[in-house]
Amino acid sequence: MQHQQQQMRMENSELLQLLAGTNTSFFHSATTTMHQSLCSSSSNSYSYPLELSEITDALSNEKDRALAAMKNHKEAEKRRRERINTHLNQLRTLLPCNSKTDKASLLAKVVQRVKELKQQTSNINIELETLPSESDEITIISSADGDYGDLVGDGRLIFKATLCCEDRSDLITDIIEILNSLHLKTLKAEIVTLGGRTRNILVIAPDKDHSIESIHFLQNSFKSLLERSNSSDRSKRRRGLDRRLMP
Repeated sequence: MQHQQQQMRMENSELLQLLAGTNTSFFHSATTTMHQSLCSSSSNSYSYPLELSEITDALSNEKDRALAAMKNHKEAEKRRRERINTHLNQLRTLLPCNSKTDKASLLAKVVQRVKELKQQTSNINIELETLPSESDEITIISSADGDYGDLVGDGRLIFKATLCCEDRSDLITDIIEILNSLHLKTLKAEIVTLGGRTRNILVIAPDKDHSIESIHFLQNSFKSLLERSNSSDRSKRRRGLDRRLMP
């Protein structure tokens, strides 16, 4: 009986060595399984040899799984490339280029175009900020010397004052009178009028002989100007209504 078991071990060992060149991990697993089977069967005085068909079936199943995974990967990669090419072709139709433009050149054109659009958007936002709003506004902020360094170079503080209100014929005259009374010098002025509304943007600085406290009085003066304008508008509307109601 021992002689038969030794002969069986030799036959199975030769078979597994033949398959080892194909799958090393499987050879190790099969050797361990066979050894455990022989050891457990020795106590029962008989053994079960490892069938060749079981080994080939296991190798075939493993190969099928590997081929299926490779096929799925190739299909996914193909779909990804198709999506990329579709988007690149769409970009070619939106930009001044032809179908022969390579991907690197196309992406460079896209980056340049995006930068141009961002700059255009920034310019539009700046223009919109200068348009008159529907509500009255007064803002006075301190500006850095670098913003208007070409307008004044004697170290004086520079301020940007904005007044948005209903447009009227004597508004500019009233603003000039306020600035003169507070000894404020106008360095730059921008006036935008739209739909009966006006926005006055003034870059101003105190005179050399006067303190910047004049700036603090400017906002109160503008508020009084708006109150007078609103009161005048209400009076005009009331007089117009009275005339329409008169027989």
